[in-house]
Amino acid sequence: MLINAEHLLQYQRCKRRPILDIHGDKSLRDTPSELLLKLQQDKNAHRLSILAQFTYQKPDYPRGKWAAGQAATIELMQLGVDYIYQGVLLANYSQLVDSEPESLNPTLVSCPDLLVKQPGESRFGEWMYAAVNIELGKRPKQEYQVVTAFHTQVLATVQGVTPPTAWLMLRSKETKYPIDLAKWTPQMQEILQEFMQSLQSETRPEIFISRQKCNLCLWHSQCYAIAQSQQHLSLLPGVTPIRYTQLQTLDLTTLESLADTNPTILENLTGFDPYVANKLVIQAKSVLAKRPLTLPFPPSLPNITFNAAVELYFDIEAQPDINLDYLLGVLVVNKQTNTEEFYSFLAEKPEQEELIWQQFLELVWQYPEAPIYHFCVYELDTVKRLAKLYRTPHKSVQPVLNRFVDIYEHLTETVALPIESYALKAIARWLGFEWRDQEASGAKCIYWYDQWLETGDRSLLEIISRYNEDDCHATHRVKDWLFDFLADKYHLQPA
Repeated sequence: MLINAEHLLQYQRCKRRPILDIHGDKSLRDTPSELLLKLQQDKNAHRLSILAQFTYQKPDYPRGKWAAGQAATIELMQLGVDYIYQGVLLANYSQLVDSEPESLNPTLVSCPDLLVKQPGESRFGEWMYAAVNIELGKRPKQEYQVVTAFHTQVLATVQGVTPPTAWLMLRSKETKYPIDLAKWTPQMQEILQEFMQSLQSETRPEIFISRQKCNLCLWHSQCYAIAQSQQHLSLLPGVTPIRYTQLQTLDLTTLESLADTNPTILENLTGFDPYVANKLVIQAKSVLAKRPLTLPFPPSLPNITFNAAVELYFDIEAQPDINLDYLLGVLVVNKQTNTEEFYSFLAEKPEQEELIWQQFLELVWQYPEAPIYHFCVYELDTVKRLAKLYRTPHKSVQPVLNRFVDIYEHLTETVALPIESYALKAIARWLGFEWRDQEASGAKCIYWYDQWLETGDRSLLEIISRYNEDDCHATHRVKDWLFDFLADKYHLQPA
């Protein structure tokens, strides 16, 4: 059996995924999404941009022939090559983990992005090598540092000495980040040992659906189907891994048991407080009852009950890789004329961001009394960012910001819905709203805009604009439903 750094990386994110990668039926995996392919392309481009700074050599060996790869790598190390790209280093599991012998002693495969020659002594002569791991992230996350410690320990078994340090090369201002091996090597060994025990277990790790981490995984559909069949609590909004662990200690692992729980029992648990405890119990009740329920907290309703003649609905599409907000979409709903008109301010080139920012301001100032409804805080933060970036006068921006109304905030503070997620798509679809392009998503728009910049295919801009317009209409639908629901519950009258 072969264990590599990718297995160790993924095990820290999901204890189930690397087990499936090794033992699962690969025919059941999902097709890689466009966003996943783009992330892989971005990582390769970042790696190449880093490597361009070095004159390196790469070991020559047949693909997948790891023993031959290590032999070719060792040959370069013996020659004292300054930089070795994607060398192959092998060790046995028992050489890295100081514990009782396992029934399995798999081969550990390490392919660090770079091996860098350093002063010192090793089996090769008066020099040694240190490992460098290149990652697309901007922060030195734990999983990156653990993996770099893994590369270093395998390297130590090959060269006969542990280098004093190792490095991460990140996509940030401080591109070179030193690893504290004294701290991370013991943690790496514990994680590796736990992973080995999990590999030998007759049962696979429990499913936990974490939307951000799971959506790009090729095993997502399989795991999600199992979670749905089990009504697993990870599908309940508000159940984080930490909170789920706490619920398990009380044997609260079903919707029924959670819904029947007195919230005061949960209040003092790690990850809980009175607000979270009450909200989570009501969320379980809502899903079981298959109907919305009000939350027992004073609702903040003044902005939603504002009876304006004109309402604006605002949504943004962005390209986070280049810190670009390239589409500012506004739906103008005029109740006096009973009309709706959508404005798509789209930067066909990144340098047009300032232009669409000015176009957005001109439009919203045409309706100085209109509330500006949006979903989540991103739109508010973006307007602040653009105002600062383009030095927009305070008097031109602050009155606009004062009119912003976050529908997500109002909804999640007042209502529990029988849904798995409080994303706009989940809420709007529960209300019967559908997007014209079924496959469209914010993540795919990132990919499509990237493709537009490469190919000039205008159909990509059209589908992005259509998706953005549908987001605005969906926000409109959710806002109207929320107002009607709360007005009925709290006997509110329009101002």
